[in-house]
Amino acid sequence: MKTKAKDLPYLNPSLGLADIHEAAPAPRKDKMVRRKVSGPASSKCPSCATVHSRAVLEEHLYVCPECKHHLSMPSAARIATLADEGTFLELDRNLVSVDPLEFADLRSYRARLQEARRETGVREAVTSGVCKIGGQRAVLIVFDFAFLGGTMGSVVGEKIAHAFEEATARRIPLVSVAASGGARVQEGMFSLMQMAKVAAAASRHDRQGLAFISILTDPTFGGVTASFASLGDILIAEPGAQIGFVGPRVIEQTTGVAPPKDSHRAETLLQAGLIDLVIKRADLPSVIAYLVGHLRKQRSADAGAEGLPQTVKRQRLPAWQKVGLARHTGRPSARYYIARMATRFLELHGDRWSADDPAIVGGLAELNGQTMIVIGHDRGGTPEEKAASHDGKAYSEGYRKSLRLMRLASKFRIPVVTLVDCPNAQASYESEHRGIAHALARNLATMANLPTPIVSVIIGEGGSGGALALGVADRVLMLENAIYSVISPEGAAAILYRDAGRAETVSEVLKLTAQDLLSLGIIDTVIPEPEGGAHLDPAATAEALKSHVLSALRAFANVPTNQLLDTRYKKYRHIGQGGKFWREKVRSGLSDVFGLLAYAVSRMEKSNRKKPQVLEGAPRTRPEKSRLPGAVPRRAERD
Repeated sequence: MKTKAKDLPYLNPSLGLADIHEAAPAPRKDKMVRRKVSGPASSKCPSCATVHSRAVLEEHLYVCPECKHHLSMPSAARIATLADEGTFLELDRNLVSVDPLEFADLRSYRARLQEARRETGVREAVTSGVCKIGGQRAVLIVFDFAFLGGTMGSVVGEKIAHAFEEATARRIPLVSVAASGGARVQEGMFSLMQMAKVAAAASRHDRQGLAFISILTDPTFGGVTASFASLGDILIAEPGAQIGFVGPRVIEQTTGVAPPKDSHRAETLLQAGLIDLVIKRADLPSVIAYLVGHLRKQRSADAGAEGLPQTVKRQRLPAWQKVGLARHTGRPSARYYIARMATRFLELHGDRWSADDPAIVGGLAELNGQTMIVIGHDRGGTPEEKAASHDGKAYSEGYRKSLRLMRLASKFRIPVVTLVDCPNAQASYESEHRGIAHALARNLATMANLPTPIVSVIIGEGGSGGALALGVADRVLMLENAIYSVISPEGAAAILYRDAGRAETVSEVLKLTAQDLLSLGIIDTVIPEPEGGAHLDPAATAEALKSHVLSALRAFANVPTNQLLDTRYKKYRHIGQGGKFWREKVRSGLSDVFGLLAYAVSRMEKSNRKKPQVLEGAPRTRPEKSRLPGAVPRRAERD
């Protein structure tokens, strides 16, 4: 027996929530739910117009076999691909929408709801439940666009908010899959207010340090995009998905100006720095499982380094020769070291503001089974890569991206490893206009107070504030032939001598080599390189770098956060007040002072011995007269 809409008892008439009671007992909360995928027997691909049967679409995960366009996917099919088999327990199955405003246009809202339930086989545009993803417990929220365009009304908002509350209470991550046209106009302001409700629920979940992974599919617009769906720790989109607040058609109709082609496509948003990843549907399950397993509070663990490579004493090279080695075109890049050190690396993109700067690379990595956030300057390998990354000179967007990744590390207490290799931050009017100084300052302040261990490695050329913005760490390591300086030798020569050609001379006095900086107390460890430079044996250099990084992290495995931050503060508070070089200079300076004092005392003693003794009561001669050549006392003249 079907339940009629008019027979649905209200749980809260003002919100339009109802509880369905059917002849057959509805499954209770947390009871296993298995439903067949409903929908039309065949569908036409909106991209290539090929008609596919439901069986073909199911086999290909609702991706067109001809043009690879990602079609809308029924919620039941989506749940089956993401949740471990037999683990999905649906929440709020009995909660359905009614008609709080008694809304009607060409058809009544009640009639539209009944039709949507009949055609889709689901009771509302959202299905939520507890499940396991990759063996890890999680709450899963899935939209079904076929149900009234996946619009968010009171019930959809209620189910989403309760799902976040359930995840918060169970202290588990939440994964959402959005496909929505926006607000449900048939519920008026009740629909709009759901944005605040779901955003508040997502914020409470976030404050508990729990992961939220948001998947944006085609299409995701309106109040869903502008509320919880954009608040994920990680934002993932499917290829070609249209995403935004207002759709391109609405923009054109309301403003009279058509937006640029592909303005709302996932790939465009990736370039604009607004999402982290664009992932094919077939690859989503493994990526989501990886994120659910690694975005969680990290327990202290042995980093697992068995030992450090033996240091070989070599003849010290001139500073200018080391400048050449640090800038060598074949020197390994940050991407190379990440690929060689990490067993898996998931690169994350964008500053969630305006762009994705390729000069900064960063993401989640595993080193010897330990989860880390790795961030580095990327100068590129090929001419095309070098041009795209502007030789590692990052704009403010790059440093905002690193800042976002560090905040992710802060939330989950994930150690941070930075790989520094840049001549400097981007220096141009455009860079200034985009706030490079502010971005550098925020990075410095954030790293100083990041409640998780940080290890920085100078792998090539560390230049000025652009390098230091990734170099505030508990341990600063430096490859043997890298350089680290307040300014380039050419720049210093131009300032001091007005002649950049004297850079070789200036490089010696800048004290920019690893050995100099170790003596100064600026860095903590020098990592040996193969003789002749890292470019001659990149694999061996990467292995040595990995061993030193793991060894440095092991020292902080069980250090309390307050102690970690206090020690880091003192490290930088006392820069310039310690170190072998400083002590030697102070000792040398004191020796000079004592030498001058001894010389002054000896001169005084000699002077005192030469002075004639003067008897008391005897008339004193005027010194200025007695020192005049040929001077005769007046008494003698009278005599």
